[in-house]
Amino acid sequence: MSMKASQRAFERACRFIPGGVNSPVRAFGGVDRGPVFIERAAGSHIWDIDGNEYIDYVGSWGPMILGHAHPLVVESVCRAAVKGTSFGAATEAEIGLAERITNAFGSIRKVRLVSSGTEAVMTAVRLARAYAGRDLVVKMAGCYHGHSDFMLAGAGSGAAEFGVPASAGVPAGFAEKTLVVPYNDTEAVKYLFQRYSGQIAAVIVEPIAANMGVIAPADGYLQSLRQLCNDHGSVLILDEVITGFRVAYGGAQELYGIEADLTCLGKIVGGGLPCAAVGGREEIMDLLAPLGPVYQAGTLSGNPLAVAAANATLDLLAEKEVYGQLERVSGRLEAGLRKSAATAGAEVTINRVGSLLSIFFTAGPVRNFEEVRRSDIGRFKRFFSRMLEAGIYLAPSAYEAMFICLAHTESDIEQTLEAGYNALRETGIK
Repeated sequence: MSMKASQRAFERACRFIPGGVNSPVRAFGGVDRGPVFIERAAGSHIWDIDGNEYIDYVGSWGPMILGHAHPLVVESVCRAAVKGTSFGAATEAEIGLAERITNAFGSIRKVRLVSSGTEAVMTAVRLARAYAGRDLVVKMAGCYHGHSDFMLAGAGSGAAEFGVPASAGVPAGFAEKTLVVPYNDTEAVKYLFQRYSGQIAAVIVEPIAANMGVIAPADGYLQSLRQLCNDHGSVLILDEVITGFRVAYGGAQELYGIEADLTCLGKIVGGGLPCAAVGGREEIMDLLAPLGPVYQAGTLSGNPLAVAAANATLDLLAEKEVYGQLERVSGRLEAGLRKSAATAGAEVTINRVGSLLSIFFTAGPVRNFEEVRRSDIGRFKRFFSRMLEAGIYLAPSAYEAMFICLAHTESDIEQTLEAGYNALRETGIK
C-alpha cells in the first residue's frame, strides 16, 4: 500500500494549514501516523490520492448514512445549485425541512436551522439559560457538544464539581458555569441539583454517548434526567447531533421513549452538507429573535444546497425497512467481531447501539469515560494500522465510533470480518 502522495500532500498542507488539517482528528495523531488524503467516494467505499481503496466506517463522522454520493441526493443538490447557491433569504425548501424534522420528533414543535452542531448546542444552551433565568449547565464527562467555550469544560478532580477549561483560550469563568459529572451516574446529577438548588438552567447529554466511543444509557438513566429536570424547573437538552436519524428516524428519543425540551441535530440532518438544527418546545423556541430576546443569526443558515440534500436524505430514510436493514447489517458486523475476538483470544469490549459500534481494548464493561480511559490505546493503534493496510478505514482515534451505512454490503462485512480477525489475532492480546 503506497502512501507517498498523501505524505507529500500532508507536508504541503502543514505549510499553509495549522497542523495540516482543518479538524484535529484528521491529522491521525491518535494513531501515530500521517493522514490519508481522500480523492473520491461512492457508496460504502472511499479512494485516497494514492489510489488505495477502502471500506469506509467513518462516513464523514456520521452524516453518510445512505452511503457516499447517493444518486438522489446528488441530483437534488445539482438541481438546487443551478438556481443559486445562497440567497440569504427565506425559501420554501426550508419550511419543508422544518416540517420533516417536527414530524420525526414528537418533542420538536418548532425548529431553527443553523450550519453546525456546535452552533446548535450554543443556541440551545443560550435558550435554556434565558428560559430558566439561570446560568449553570450540567454536562457529562466524555460527552462532546462542540467547541464553544462553555462546552469545552473538563471534569475536575471530584466526581461532581465545577468544570475546568479543556482548551487553551477558554476563560476559567466560562468553564465554571458548566458542572461536569460521569455519564450514566444519576446520583451525581441528583447531588448537583441539591447542592446548586435553583441555579441549574439545563442538563445536556448525548442520549447515546458516541464521542468517547459508543456507550448506551443505563436502564432508566435518561428517564431519571427527565424527571430531575421536571422536578427542578430545568431544561433537558438532548444532543442528537450523532444519534438523530441514525438509531431511529426519531433518534434516540424514539428508541428510548423520552422527550427533550430542546434537541440538537446535525450530521445526517444535512445529508452530508453543512446543516444542523435546534428544535423543541414552542414556548422555548419562541424566545429566539425576531420573536423574542435571544439573539441568533447565520448568513448560511438554511443554505439551499444543504437543505436540498437534507430533504432528499430524510425522504429516503422515511421509507419502510430502512432501519431494519441497518440493524441487520450492524448486528452481523457485531456478531462477527465478537466471534473473531473470541477465536483470536483478544481482550476487547464491543459496544453497539443500532448502526453505531465501538471496539474497546479492555476487558470491560465500558459504561462511562473513566472506563473508556482504561482501554489499551497502544493495542488500538496497532489494530487501526492493520485494518487500514487491509483496506478498512476506521476513525483514527480509540475514542470514536464506527458508522455503518445502508450502502455496506454483505461482501463489505465479510471483508471487514476477515481483516478484523487477522488484526485482532496480531494485536488484540495484552
